[in-house]
Amino acid sequence: MPRRARSLLLALLLAAIPGPAMASAGPSYRDWAAIEARVATIGFRLTTANAAWCPVHQPQFGWIWGDPRLYDADRRPEALAAYGAADRDAPFIAAIAAASPAAAGMRVGAAVVGIRGSPVPAGEGDHPFARITAIETSLAALPAGTALALDVGDGRTIDIAPVPGCVSDFRVEPSAKPGAVADGRMVLVNYGLAQFATGDDELAAAVAHEVAHNILRHRARLDAAGVDRGLGKQFGRNARLFKQTEIEADRLSVWLLAGAGYDPAAAARFWERFGQRKGRPLLPAATHPRWGDRVAALEAEAAAIAAERAADRPLHPPLIDAPPPLE
Repeated sequence: MPRRARSLLLALLLAAIPGPAMASAGPSYRDWAAIEARVATIGFRLTTANAAWCPVHQPQFGWIWGDPRLYDADRRPEALAAYGAADRDAPFIAAIAAASPAAAGMRVGAAVVGIRGSPVPAGEGDHPFARITAIETSLAALPAGTALALDVGDGRTIDIAPVPGCVSDFRVEPSAKPGAVADGRMVLVNYGLAQFATGDDELAAAVAHEVAHNILRHRARLDAAGVDRGLGKQFGRNARLFKQTEIEADRLSVWLLAGAGYDPAAAARFWERFGQRKGRPLLPAATHPRWGDRVAALEAEAAAIAAERAADRPLHPPLIDAPPPLE
């Protein structure tokens, strides 16, 4: 499936997810903005610090986008106030990663009305995420070093020079479920996952797992293998191939943590707690390894990293050069 079509499909799928304006029983908008800032910084560090290992790059600016259309009219002023955004119909910068290109010239809440001399793309359909999806998709398709001139209104422009990074953009979703998902380009992190993680190293471990899925092209490889994403996902060959991608993402995630300056041991800590959390399914999904096996494998990768560092050898993660075939 072409990249643009995948992104539009993602936007349609997100229609089934309650948007920020519907999360009245969940986090406040200020809490929401704080989590977006954490995810933006973690995502920027993971994708840019590990860029030398990634076979495909995209420009990384270090931001997460917002849009007034995400919020119902009666709650829009409250939501926009959390970001310092003006109540106008223009997408805005919802989060900026520390020490990123965006941090050098942009501010959280800044409206963007044009990019590179053209109006902000409108996107297709009337889904609240249509504009953001169109912006992210168009920027990800640019050569990794392409500088942007952003029109922020009133005749003012701000120049942003991105840095090359691994393929991934980031978004925080309102679900209280501690989960995340990757679609090949986007990483969606549930608010409940950020709440469950103990500190940024553990949150980075969960995010790195999803980034690893994107780096290793798992969605495209699974599609090419003809897997069933419906009820058949839990059985036979389908379950075996999905489990293989989960094991691969776990292995690579530990090296991504190390490459970005996070604690590689945080992966085992996080997934051990995740495997024993309250409310987890009684039986593990056939598409994922058992949590005990998962923790043991993560600990083995952390030990391998420690051995390489002790021998003063440069790190080089597994699977990057030649991922095993899905068959």
